[in-house]
Amino acid sequence: MGIPLPELIDLQDDVYACTCAIIKRSQQITVAGDEDLEKNNGKVVSISIDQILTKKVEYAIEE
Repeated sequence: MGIPLPELIDLQDDVYACTCAIIKRSQQITVAGDEDLEKNNGKVVSISIDQILTKKVEYAIEE
């Protein structure tokens, strides 16, 4: 699994917020695991980037 470059290029969201969401998702996967973890040889950050950019996992900024 590679990083979805078209989604990364077309990113309309705040890059900082997206990066924070990827970091948070990586922490969640590390603690709780994920079904994609074994398929991706344990590459947590790659899974997180893919899930956030393809909107498999959505995030919201709390104020």
